[in-house]
Amino acid sequence: MAIDMSQFYQVFFDESDEHLAQMEALLVALDLTAPDSEDLNAIFRAAHSIKGSSGTFGFDDMMQVTHVMETLLDRVRKGELALSTDMVDACLSAGDVLRAQLVEHRGGQKADPAAATQIRERLGALCDAPSAPPSTIIPRPKPAPERPADMCRLELRFVPDPQVAGQRELMSNMLEELGRLGAVEVLEEPLPEALHGQWRLAIDTLLGEAEVREVLDFMADPRSVVIVPLDEGSDSAPTIAEETDDEDEAFGFFDLPAASAAEDAEDEAFGFFGPLPVVSTTVAEAPSPVAEAPDDAPASPSTARKPKGDNSIRVSVDKVDQLINMVGELVITQAMLQQSSSRIDPIANEALVNALALLERNTRELQSSAMSIRMMPISSVFTRFPRVVRDLSQKLGKQVELKTRGETTELDRGLIERIADPLTHLVRNSLDHGIETPETRLATGKPASGTITLAAAHKGGNVVVEVIDDGAGLDRERILDKARERGIAAPDTLSDGEVWQLIFAPGFSTAAQITEVSGRGVGMDVVKKNISALGGRVEIESMAGVGTRIAVHLPLTLAILDGMSVRVGAETYIVPLNAVVESLQVTRAMVHSISGVDRLIQVRGEYLTVVPLYERFAVGEAQTDWSAGIMVVVETDGIKAALFVDELIGQHQVVIKSLEANFRRVDGISGATIMGDGRVALILDTASLVAGARQRLRAVA
Repeated sequence: MAIDMSQFYQVFFDESDEHLAQMEALLVALDLTAPDSEDLNAIFRAAHSIKGSSGTFGFDDMMQVTHVMETLLDRVRKGELALSTDMVDACLSAGDVLRAQLVEHRGGQKADPAAATQIRERLGALCDAPSAPPSTIIPRPKPAPERPADMCRLELRFVPDPQVAGQRELMSNMLEELGRLGAVEVLEEPLPEALHGQWRLAIDTLLGEAEVREVLDFMADPRSVVIVPLDEGSDSAPTIAEETDDEDEAFGFFDLPAASAAEDAEDEAFGFFGPLPVVSTTVAEAPSPVAEAPDDAPASPSTARKPKGDNSIRVSVDKVDQLINMVGELVITQAMLQQSSSRIDPIANEALVNALALLERNTRELQSSAMSIRMMPISSVFTRFPRVVRDLSQKLGKQVELKTRGETTELDRGLIERIADPLTHLVRNSLDHGIETPETRLATGKPASGTITLAAAHKGGNVVVEVIDDGAGLDRERILDKARERGIAAPDTLSDGEVWQLIFAPGFSTAAQITEVSGRGVGMDVVKKNISALGGRVEIESMAGVGTRIAVHLPLTLAILDGMSVRVGAETYIVPLNAVVESLQVTRAMVHSISGVDRLIQVRGEYLTVVPLYERFAVGEAQTDWSAGIMVVVETDGIKAALFVDELIGQHQVVIKSLEANFRRVDGISGATIMGDGRVALILDTASLVAGARQRLRAVA
């Protein structure tokens, strides 16, 4: 019975993504003068895994690229070739080609076959380079002793499935991977003409059963492989149980027919094995990844290495989103019940009130647990930047070191996906405009190499992501001049914070000439727009000759919002709590007019633009006397304004519903929520309201 391999494609895609990310991170971090042998081995294993699994699934284009890359990496790790910048660049380019091929196999844009051919030829040319002189050969780790006391002997048994294609490649990969873990011996193999039978292998290894199985699980269905410990000197074991059904054997392995020496050479050229004699690959040839134990460490493998349990599962993002939505609906229902219960007698209905209080507590805990499923470490974004910095600094002729802090800071998955592009723009901007050339830095007393730091941390219920450089800093006068050239009102009285915000104006650029990196005035305005769409804000601090710090403040999640509910007439609005500075009641003496119309209030010597919400959203029967209502002071992008409302209702968490997805986009509104009484309350877009009020103020001033 033929097996539909497409059902396993997603696992292959996910695993390949992880291998490519690991390869890129290790390649960028390699020290060309003294590369770490373990890093080289890890890069090789990643390429080898992609090659083997892509061959199994019939993705020959990927297998051909990784086969040549694997050959090059193998020569480097064995010390036959000295690692060079060209090799690292070629392997990074090969990773880009493989990503494009993955996109095609996922049903996306077709990959360029010419790029694949070009990178294979480039890698092949590097493979054919002369061997490294003895002085540059990379030292190999010292071999493990012959059959140490703490080495265990395991037997592996599996049944081939004649209906599954690609078994020769699978068997080749299995033997090679196992050979890296210890000495492997083939105890039994099916006859070439046999339709049924089993493979039996023995391996002497320092690893435990769990680690060996971890290597095999990606190449074979875990249910089709049996691993049992062997007594020393034993070479017999029972066969796989008869009740193993066809489905369990789905990932079994083929028998490999005998072949001539010529066929062997041809097969090896395409990544396939010829006949399978008894194999004995020593640990000295492929060292175990296990670190050497100290002399006084216990020798027993059962105590030295404990099998790891599988404590994670892969779940569809759609299922997680559906769970979050249902929990949100549950929170709304619980709030409705809570509000309804406020009208009943708590003495006469004590049991019901207590039950509702327990329901509220459990609902909040469930909500917190469900939201944590969507949280991901921001390291998944940070890991792409070493490559960005490396490539761009080479292109610009600059020396730049990238440092990261707070990579474990967790953020909502939806934010993780959408913050990557804005951060890329900010890093590229720091590289191009901030960091000076080595000659300029040396002339000003700085080290030739500049530093860009990416940092993330939780602050006040938000996540703050910072891009910091030690470059030239922002030029205040140049920014003001450029703003005036573009017709932007830029008086000299603007504070530094307000001047720095001018760089986010559409089409704004201080670059002297247009390059492929920057100069067209696009990028920074997109950064601000995208971050504002996420409910975030951007702050800039800069000092000439010292550097620039750009801080992006983001909410923890896009699904839940801490807000302050306010009343305007008969309507209820939600003000995001992270934008609220304070609330106060003003006197007539604090109100100031422009052209006979009340526009500003003075708070502790600072003049704030007022946004009357009743006027902004045409709400009838609302309070219009500023001294009789409440001013809610909000701050976005370093600029403050006051929202005029009738009264404050309370502070609570609300479940965000997309207004654009269910209705249409409304200026000044970022979303909606359902209150405990079942009514819809609109969530205010404070950044849009403040910007609009300042524009109207300039128009009448």
